[in-house]
Amino acid sequence: MFIAANVLDGLAYVMNSALTIYMYVIIARALISWVNPDPWNPIVQFLDRATEPVLAPIRRWIGWRMGIDLSPLVAILIIVFLQYALVQSLFEVAKRMHTESN
Repeated sequence: MFIAANVLDGLAYVMNSALTIYMYVIIARALISWVNPDPWNPIVQFLDRATEPVLAPIRRWIGWRMGIDLSPLVAILIIVFLQYALVQSLFEVAKRMHTESN
């Protein structure tokens, strides 16, 4: 049973890391949008391609409020929710599996 607990623990750690990295990518995209970035810059293109699949549906759902694009904020809130709800649940299940196997 300890193997399944270790797999869940590892999965939770990888998910948490991936969500954190993606949150920083969204923050970088939001910060770059404040200036007039060169659209041909490879970093700007990467940030656009990496975040647009998530931000575009949120933007369609909430629209533009007060002339401000709130989709990065909503995406970050969703990521934080997933980190607390899903990742912490996986950590807790793995911890319980560890204690049951002892």
